[in-house]
Amino acid sequence: METFPLRIAGGMQHVSESVFLGMCEIVGTSQQVAIRRETMDINEVVVRPHYRVIEMMSGSRKEGFRLKGSDVDTMFWLKSHRVIMAKSQSEYYNTANITLILSDSSKSPPGFTLLQLLKPTKYKCVQSACVRMYDRVYVSSYIWRRLICSAAVPNSSVHGPCASGDIAGQEYDTAMCFVCDFWPPSASSWVDRCHSWPDPDIVDDIVRNGCHFVAIGHPLGPHENEEWRFSFSRAEYKCVYAMNHCQFLTYGLLKLFLKEVLNQQSEETNKLLCSYHIKTTVFWAIQQNTLFHWCPQNILAGFWVCFKLLLKWVYEGICPNFFIPQNNLFLTKVHGSAQSRLFLQLHELYKKGLACLLQISSIRSYITDVLYNPRLSICIDESIIKSEVDIDAELFSEVCQNDNTFVQDFHSCVKSFNKLKQLIGSHLTNNQVIMLQILTASFLQKTSFILHNMYPNTGVNKQMYIADKMPCHMLKLAAKFGCVSGMLYLAMYYYKIFRYREALSVIEMTKVKLAQPYLMYNECVDRERYTEAVGGKSRSTKMRQAVAQDIKLENGIYYINELIPEQQSAITNRWSILSIPVFVMLHFLEFLCYRHIDTTLSQATLDELQVLVHHDRGLYVPNLLRDISWEILGICQQITGNLQAALYSYQQSLTQYPCNKIQTATQCRIQDVASYY
Repeated sequence: METFPLRIAGGMQHVSESVFLGMCEIVGTSQQVAIRRETMDINEVVVRPHYRVIEMMSGSRKEGFRLKGSDVDTMFWLKSHRVIMAKSQSEYYNTANITLILSDSSKSPPGFTLLQLLKPTKYKCVQSACVRMYDRVYVSSYIWRRLICSAAVPNSSVHGPCASGDIAGQEYDTAMCFVCDFWPPSASSWVDRCHSWPDPDIVDDIVRNGCHFVAIGHPLGPHENEEWRFSFSRAEYKCVYAMNHCQFLTYGLLKLFLKEVLNQQSEETNKLLCSYHIKTTVFWAIQQNTLFHWCPQNILAGFWVCFKLLLKWVYEGICPNFFIPQNNLFLTKVHGSAQSRLFLQLHELYKKGLACLLQISSIRSYITDVLYNPRLSICIDESIIKSEVDIDAELFSEVCQNDNTFVQDFHSCVKSFNKLKQLIGSHLTNNQVIMLQILTASFLQKTSFILHNMYPNTGVNKQMYIADKMPCHMLKLAAKFGCVSGMLYLAMYYYKIFRYREALSVIEMTKVKLAQPYLMYNECVDRERYTEAVGGKSRSTKMRQAVAQDIKLENGIYYINELIPEQQSAITNRWSILSIPVFVMLHFLEFLCYRHIDTTLSQATLDELQVLVHHDRGLYVPNLLRDISWEILGICQQITGNLQAALYSYQQSLTQYPCNKIQTATQCRIQDVASYY
């Protein structure tokens, strides 16, 4: 049974183009999506190899979506542990350094396996999760989940195979898993199916990179508490990358349809379908070549193809996993009366034809505009949909978010620089070059302070000169690579080595640049002035002249003594970064330097800081960073002896969202101030 879609004078092509335009506005143009993916990928390439625990972003954020309300999904795995599919594969590893785990799927349903630990491991978390069955040692997924949620991820709860929680209204799912370098035999049929999509080189890359195992068993299997589920997260995001932009926007349209229509039908059915079912539907629809030509004019046809496939699956009660089709994703949820109810709801929507899309509030206006004005001019030229300023804001926002490198010692810095050196000579996109610049500046800044902390003050002028010369040179170099706010790390270093006038000179130069009317900070910018000042220039030039970001202090590295208690508090709460608004840091450093030169000017600077913290409404002091902003104001007030004002500031800090995890330090400072009364 086919259903006739919308009847309009302008024709289906006109409506499709309007929906394509709407989805570009909501989801992003192909250029914006490329920025998100490329900056995230290059960061993982630089950072990932140097840690004992490897991190990989997954889910919709990794795929290139930035939809409101979406979770942030992250996967972690131990670098020193590898899963193999057969014992013969052990020859590829140095077992003195790598602990091998054998996947045994013989006793599990399709898509699930037992993980046999082949020898004891030095990692207590793995050893503690082991159970004995059939005279062998297996890692229990149930015990593993409980251990990870209680130890690795603070204030979280178990949700499926993940530790879930909320940070400032942003929900996250964190899965601690195991990695396998081999493609599973149970997924071999997927390789044979890939005739038209994805391309052979992408298929080879996916197979070469293996899979993961996440800690959840099949609820109907004989070993639910011991089993692990195959995860193809890496393969999935590479398949999403292989979509053309129309296919990606169709995927996004289906995600909106799920959230705003399907999951609003009734309490009985609103949790039966999830975004993974939607992704699976799109994968199958593309691979089966159901729609010959995926283009802006066919986006609604693509939606309809996927919707019909989903309806068919709900009717049959079978949603085949894309990589292991024998694994029915509906088996434990979509069955019985709930399945019947869901099918009836979907069928009612199906009978409405594409008019059912009018229930998606996000895109309704794009459809109704054409319905009421069929001669409306629709432009699907991406260069017009998003301006140069929009694209720059997207790039610099993503670059700042992905500047999250962590280095604890000089050795890891050297390894990171070697990786950066390798990448400089490789083929990089313009987006990746900018990300590489920011990462290089970040490593230079951190290495400078690590070097200084390695050589304590001996009091010998010549030795101190030699010890300080290299960090100063590196920080000046970092200022040339990075954005405007990067100069404050040099000022911080000058303050640390008691060169206050030089620090103030750098602060004054930074202040002039931060005062420019075309400055872009946290995506806020005067568009006209920005275009007049740097429009048409290279992104590297724009970044150095017109972009500022918050100051990030890695808590394993001490930058200035006044903030050591806050960094130690964050470390205690397992938080790795102290994020400080750039304008707060500017005034803080200026105040500290003037304390040693001119107390009148230091008081004037403190007055400016007080006005900023008290009266800013999120423009220069982001709401999430008000905890550290009030804290810094209190520190300055305490230094000047204004204890009553300091006490008020510390108390205000405690009432803010604890983004930087500094509450312990704040409470200690309150006790210290109170002891003087």
